[in-house]
Amino acid sequence: MRGSGLEFLLNVDPATLPIALATAAGLFVTAYLIGSVPFAYLIVKGVTGEDVTEHGTGNVGAMNVKRTTGSWGWFAVAMLSDALKGLLPTLLVVTLPALYLNVDVGETLNWSSSARVTPLLSAAILGPSAVALGCVMGHNYSLWLSIPKRRVLGGKGLATGAGALLVYDWRYFLIVVVAGLLMIALTRYMMAGQVTAALVLPVYAVLTQQPDWLFTVALGVLVYIRHHRRFVGLLRGDEPRMYINDRMGPRG
Repeated sequence: MRGSGLEFLLNVDPATLPIALATAAGLFVTAYLIGSVPFAYLIVKGVTGEDVTEHGTGNVGAMNVKRTTGSWGWFAVAMLSDALKGLLPTLLVVTLPALYLNVDVGETLNWSSSARVTPLLSAAILGPSAVALGCVMGHNYSLWLSIPKRRVLGGKGLATGAGALLVYDWRYFLIVVVAGLLMIALTRYMMAGQVTAALVLPVYAVLTQQPDWLFTVALGVLVYIRHHRRFVGLLRGDEPRMYINDRMGPRG
């Protein structure tokens, strides 16, 4: 698993800390803007002329594309598009700084508090987690939709988060996907699988004392927040099994 960005921040020379923080912040904001691109909204608008937020759950995500268009094909296109929003930016920030620094991609970077902290080093160590979180934040709270509609709109972050995790650490990706699909198969409730996918990774990381556990907790909380309303509905018995059609269940 990747090393701890928090450990890096706590041990660098305080004089160079602003460089590290500014680099991480810049990458997060850039990733947020990329993640904000509402592919589900654009696909439905282009295919049917409808507003995806007025159908199904109101969610700007792949499953609501299926509920609105009735097409599993457009669902797949939306799912892939949202996943690539997380995958490609994370791939860039994992690969490019590592190549310039001549370290193995995907391995924990070796550094010391005496190392000269540069934007490149900061991007290599802090970038993957900052970009992954930024992409998911953008997807969940889309700037491009929320401002013109004057209300918070977005998706739930699962596809975008999974795309980012596939690059960040494929083992994390497998934990999330397998746990989520297994829960759906066992319960027939999609919401149960989605919440399981959001929570299983931080629980695993904390229990096994992974060095990047704080990143997994932040990611899990960010995804769960967007599921909370309907998860409470699930506990109350308001959530239908296999909610795949428009007007089949609650919004949220």
